[in-house]
Order: sequence, then C-alpha cells, then structure tokens
Amino acid sequence: MQTTHDSLSLLTGENADPLKGGLSEVHPSTERKKKTPHQSGWVRGHHKDGGGYTKEMPKYITAGAFARARAAEVSAMLKAVRKTTSSSHVFEALPKHMRRRAMSHNTKRLPHRLREVANRMREKSLQARRRHGNLLLEFNRRQRKNIWLETHIWHAKRFHMVKKWGYCLGDRPTYKCYRACYRAMSSHCLLQDLSYYCCIELQGDEDKLLAALSQLTSKEAGPTFAAALCLSGRRQGSVMVYRAGRYPSQPLGPVTFLWRPRTQGSVHRQLWIWAHPTLKQDLLPELQTVCQCCEAVIPPAAPVEVNPTLEADSEPENTPEAKPVPGTKRKRSRKDATGPPAKKILGDGTRLPSTPVSWRSSSNGIVINDLTMEIVRYRLIGPQSHSVLVDTLEAATGCDVRTTCSLWWPQHCSDEAKMTLHQQQADIFNILKGIYSTAELPSGTVLGLTVDDPRLTLPRKRVKALPCVKQVDEEKRRKLMLEGVPEPCCQSFIWEQSVRDNVTDNKISEQELNRMRSEVLVPGSRLSPTPLQGRVPILLVHQPGKQVGHEMSSWGAGWDLLLPKGWGMAFWIPLVYRGVRIGGLNMSLKHSQNKAAPHFPRDYPDCPAGMCFQEEQEAELLDKFKRHPPAKRTNYIKHGCVAPFRCPWQQLAEEWEIIVQEGGSQARTTAQADAVTEERTSQQAISITKPLSRFTVLRNRKALRLLSAWCRPTTSKGQRPCRVGELPPISCEAVTSFLSAHAMSLVWVHVSLLSKGKPEYHAMLCVPTPEDLKALGNRQGTGGPQEPPHRDHFKSRIKRRKKEPKKASSSDLVLGLWPDPLPSVASHCSRVTVGWVTQGDFSMSAGCGEALGFVSVAGLLNTLLNQTSEHKGKLLLRNPTSLHYRFAKINVEV
Repeated sequence: MQTTHDSLSLLTGENADPLKGGLSEVHPSTERKKKTPHQSGWVRGHHKDGGGYTKEMPKYITAGAFARARAAEVSAMLKAVRKTTSSSHVFEALPKHMRRRAMSHNTKRLPHRLREVANRMREKSLQARRRHGNLLLEFNRRQRKNIWLETHIWHAKRFHMVKKWGYCLGDRPTYKCYRACYRAMSSHCLLQDLSYYCCIELQGDEDKLLAALSQLTSKEAGPTFAAALCLSGRRQGSVMVYRAGRYPSQPLGPVTFLWRPRTQGSVHRQLWIWAHPTLKQDLLPELQTVCQCCEAVIPPAAPVEVNPTLEADSEPENTPEAKPVPGTKRKRSRKDATGPPAKKILGDGTRLPSTPVSWRSSSNGIVINDLTMEIVRYRLIGPQSHSVLVDTLEAATGCDVRTTCSLWWPQHCSDEAKMTLHQQQADIFNILKGIYSTAELPSGTVLGLTVDDPRLTLPRKRVKALPCVKQVDEEKRRKLMLEGVPEPCCQSFIWEQSVRDNVTDNKISEQELNRMRSEVLVPGSRLSPTPLQGRVPILLVHQPGKQVGHEMSSWGAGWDLLLPKGWGMAFWIPLVYRGVRIGGLNMSLKHSQNKAAPHFPRDYPDCPAGMCFQEEQEAELLDKFKRHPPAKRTNYIKHGCVAPFRCPWQQLAEEWEIIVQEGGSQARTTAQADAVTEERTSQQAISITKPLSRFTVLRNRKALRLLSAWCRPTTSKGQRPCRVGELPPISCEAVTSFLSAHAMSLVWVHVSLLSKGKPEYHAMLCVPTPEDLKALGNRQGTGGPQEPPHRDHFKSRIKRRKKEPKKASSSDLVLGLWPDPLPSVASHCSRVTVGWVTQGDFSMSAGCGEALGFVSVAGLLNTLLNQTSEHKGKLLLRNPTSLHYRFAKINVEV
C-alpha cells in the first residue's frame, strides 16, 4: 500500500491540500466519533506512514486521499528547491566542485540541463538593468559641477578618476604600466590630454600689448613676452608671471604663450596665454587690470531649448499628448520624442550662458577672450612623437573650387596664395618623417597645418609608428633642424574663431561616417573623395625636454597638438592606434621629476596656488594619518620630524636669516634658532602691526648661475665635476653681498643620493658635521649617521586627556604629531635642517635615488662656507619615517 501511493503521487503530480486526507481520515465504515487535535489526549503521531493527530495507529486509510496529500508535499518541496532568489544564480545549484566563475557570463559552461533556465534568467537581468532613458542628458547633467574633457568616457573606463580644479581628470591607469610609461617617454611616445589647461586670448596693437604685459614680468627671471623669436610667432615661450610691478615678491605662476605670426601691413596682434586652472583665477583679474579691460562684453542670448526631463520619478501627465510612442523608451512621453534633441556639451558645461567671456578696453582697444575648453590640447612626449603625428595625420587634399557651400575649406581653396602656403606647410610636415628624434628640432618650434579627418585613415589594428630616415632629402632635413619652421608656415586658421566654429558645427558624426564606409566597394579602403567636412586646422607646438643640468639633455621632448573643440575623440583614437601609451596626472608629475623641473602647483610654495595646494595636501595626509589606529601610526615626534605633512618654509627662512645675521657658526646654530622661534611666537601672540617679510623662491638667472658654480656642479652620482664659466669664487664678502638681496629666499635644488636609498616626500635636507664628512671620506659609499630617538613629551598629556575627557586643554593634540606653534625647524634634530624634498623617487635614468626640493639660500651659503672643496655641496637626507641619514649631493641646475 505504501509503495503504491508513493509511486502514484510522483507520477501523477496531483496537487491536494496536505491538511486533508492522511492518517486523520479513517475508513468510513468505522462509526468512530472524531475529536479535534486540540482536545486533551490527542498527540501528534510519529509513525512511518506520515503525520496527523491520533491516539493510536489507524487500522484503515484511504489510498487516493493519502497519495494526493503526499503528492502536494513533494510538489511544494520541489518548487522550493527550484525557486531562485534575487541574489542566487543557476550555477549555485551545482555542487561546489563543478562551479566556475565564467559560468556567470558564459552559459555554455553549465551542464546542458541548466542552460535553458540560465539563458532565461540572463535575459530578465538584462531587461531589468537600470539605464537612463537618455544617456546624453544624463551626461550633461553630471557636467554641471565638474567639467568633463572630450576624452572623459574613454578615460573613465581605464583610469582612476579624480575631481580636481573643477574638472574630472584621469589620475593613473587601472593596470600596471609605470615602467611601460617611462619606456614610452624614453624611447617611443606617451600621450596625455591637457585640455584642462586654460587659454586666455589677447588682441590689440603690439606695442600696447607689450607695454601692459611688461608689468607682469622681469628680464632678470629670463625671456619675457617680448622675446624676438617668440614675438615673431616662430617659437612658443614660457615666463613666470608676477603681480603688476611686484617682482620678485608676489609671483602668480608659470605660463606658456604663443603669438600669432604678423600679418603684412598690420600692427594688430593676437596672443594666446596658457595657464593652469588654479592659476587662471589669479591671472585673469591681473590681465584685466594691466590691460584696462573692465568692460564686459555680454554674450548674445541663446534660444532656450526645452530638453526632456531628467527626473526618473516624475509621471507623464494624463493627456492625449502623453501617450507612449512605439520605439521610444518606456518613461519618455510623446512630448519628449517630438521635442528638440539634446545636444552634447562642447566646452565648459559649468558656465552659465550669461557669464561674460570677453572684456574690452575703451582706452587702448585691447580685447581679452577666455577660451577655456574652446581648444583641445594633446601632449605627445617621447623621441618618436613626430613619427606618431606623421603616421596619424595627412595634409588636407584640395577640392573643387566651383563648389558653393557654407564650409570653410572650399572658400579657402579658391585663394591661390593660401593654397601655396598650405603646400609649403605640407612639405615641411613631410620632412618630419626623416627626423630621427623629436629632440633634434629647435625648442618651441611652431607649425600650422590643415589635415584630413584622421578617422578616414584609421588602421584595422594597433601599429607602432617608427621613423623613416632614408625617405627624406638630407639637405631639407638639416635646414629644418638648424633654422626651424619659416615664419609664414607658422600660420594656422585655428586662430580664427569663425573657422573653429565652422569646423566644430560641421563635423561628421560617427553614425554618418560608418554609413559612408558601408557604401565603399572594397571594405576597409579609404573614402574617396574626402568629404568636405573632413578638413581640420591644427597647430603643432614643439615642447622642449630637459633644459637644465648637464645630463639627459632634451629628455622628455615632444609635441603639443592643438585642435578645435568637438574633434577630441576623432584624433584621440587614431593616435592610440599608433602604439602610444596613455598617461594621467601621475605621469605628468614623473615627467617633471625626470626633467628636474618644478611641477605646478606642488613646487611653487610662494604662489597662491602653491599655498592652497599645501594646505589641501596637509589636510588630506593628516586625515589619512588619523584613520590608522594609534599603535599603527608612525610617531613623528620620536623620529624628530617636526612637520611631516607640510613644509614650514616661512619659519625656516626666518630662522636662517637671523642665524646668518648674528654670524653664528654651526655650533651656535641651535641656540640661535631656538631664540628665533621664541621671538617669532611672541610676535604672533602680540599681533604686531608690522608684517613679516614673505619668503620668495630665487628665480634671478644671474644669481642662480653664481650659486650653481659655488656648489661645484657634478653628475647625478657626484663622480666627476662639470665645467663652469668664469665666476668669482665663494668668500665671506661674496656671501654677505649675495645675502643682502636674497636672505629670505629659497632655491630649487636637485638632490642625488651617493649610496642606496629612496627619497620620500617631505624628506629633510640637513647639514653634515665635520665628523660625518670625515667618516664619509674614510668609508666612501657607506651609510650615514643615525638620529638618536627623541622623547615624546605629549604622550602623557594625551593619556591624561583620555582619562579626563571633559578637559579641553589638550583637545588639539594628536599622538605622534607636534602641535602648533612648532619648535625650531632648523635645529630640532642633531643635524641642522636647511630644506625639504617636494619630489623624490628612484630614478630609472640615473640608477639611484634622486629628489627635488628647496633649501634656504642663507643656510646653503652658510654650509658651503664651512665645507672644504672636497665636500662642497654634500648634505644629509633623512626620510620622515626613518632615523637613518644618507649622504647626498645637491646641484643648482640652470
């Protein structure tokens, strides 16, 4: 009987109420009075035939009812086993030894019996995936606070993105490529998107522009806006900008500038100034002041476009116009479908339409235009940058002059003089094929050109662009290397606003380009003839490499590619397909480090942007330090590190100025520095009205050359001295005269370790004692001295604060950090401190640890006077987390 009803229930699959039938239903022939289970004396039965409430084993059961009850139970059990929750998958029903990670996206790896169910679940998950109805509108909304570059989507898929300076920028790739990027900069090409740099355009008479800009610069710091080669438009220049008439005390930051070549018979000139976004907020008001451009030009009101709403929760109105249209998104109404299409943001999406971007002067006629995000700027770094450009770009081909349309290129082709100039530019561009290295060209060379749409010559797979030296006339190649590009060939139509707008508005979309490709008879061949919309004016600007020091000259040279807005991705993908590496903000820092050049704004502590950067970085590092438990933090007080997260340059310069004025030797430096600290603290307490003199970074070229000679410049590891010009030797009189003008100054130095070790950020640069130098002479190449551990005087106060939390006297104390005011930064350790490191790492080019930083001019000269000629310029370097000093050689490279 048991076998019969079990087989019946499994085969028929009949469903029945499990509460009916079973053991509680006895044979009707027995006229036994039934009792409810809740009556006393009834218990749940535990016998082999099933459950139920009974007092004793039944003598008879109904087979059909019993089988239906059991069938329902089995069906419910199977249904519960087969049902999957939202967090489970089909492959989880398999044994653990049969599960594979690839099963989640490749159903063919599942057993055949489960594939159909897995495919159905996958289709449901794809349909339920949340995706905004209009991605373009969603992307435009997300650009209201931070500007997106045209390559943002490409970078977001491959880079760690950061929000800096009002932009979303790629910081570093998500894959390991540090060494590969260095090899690209050294032997091939590295590509970066620098479109976040701000361009400010000045227009006016040449003499009036130069008169206004001369107030922001000084010839003592190097070439200015009036440099002859730069003024002609043949070279790009760089200059340090100061507040009007305040050199050398109030610097703003470095800028690069480019003059448009002169037009015959006209004195009207056009100038582009490129600045970092953190510098623009200080530079633009200063330019408006010196140029007297206070009259804002209100832009014309643009027509208001009603775009589809972005609110996902809003419901369409119950009107006839709100009926859904076949083929449209579920949450989009008919009004959305018939309304004007959304437009992609090109340029600055955070700027309001009514914000002025142009200012005019009624007195001198100068006009200032803010071209931020109006021009795309790509930087190619490496010796084969020119080969990548030549392989990617092709000079524009002519067109039928009888063509009448609104495009700019047919109108351009009708002018014979312009076409002759275009042919000359194309010939010079083709000569670049014969250049072996980008560094062979003159620094800052400019070449204007009009090219065809590079998407038309996109290769099917990635290739590596290489030079073709034998295909170019040797005489033309040598002339280009010596003289550069002639002045007329530096002209480009990218300077004209009307041409830029025409090119941007008439760009061929990817959809239209793919349709045209599909109509080509031979798949993969180039479109012929070239579409009229596919001519783009560009500007190629040569970027010099390393320009200081005696080693690795011109390392890191390359080209900058300037394009009209809207054409970013059209040039980016073809460049990537030529085998370049892509770098982010992190590689920009490494590029500057290998060139021994200061990086803005990190290495400009006397500029407003540099001060702001130091404050933000200190807060970031302090927050990271506090996130670690106290037992896992470095106790910087015990390591003798006064300020591990910032560099108190002002305090260092003040202490060394007093030390040198009092004529203190190294033995008296500690007591003098302590006295300076007490005096400085008392002045801050009484809030004296006389302001303290601010420190400045020494940028006087003549003074830097003299200081470089006194340090006896050597190679990176200090093995052999380099030759210097005829300069006066160091002496007490020469030092006194030098300090009379630069006592409160810092100087940029290049530090090379003489032994093993890796310099870290904020490492201390200290003066070795005579015993240290003597030990170095006896054991060349060995490690340096050790700093004795310091005592943490605040540890007991912090413990007392934990016991008495209501007392707020020690609320600003952090275990392991010195509170404000800081003690003497010069004499806090056993070796006197003269500066700190702002960039440090192991140098792959030099094969040793190298660093860049600042030292006090007064402290450096005091050290050089007390050192013998054998050990001139040798200091000690100690990382904040270490007690071990290492010998290093410093150079002032000019």
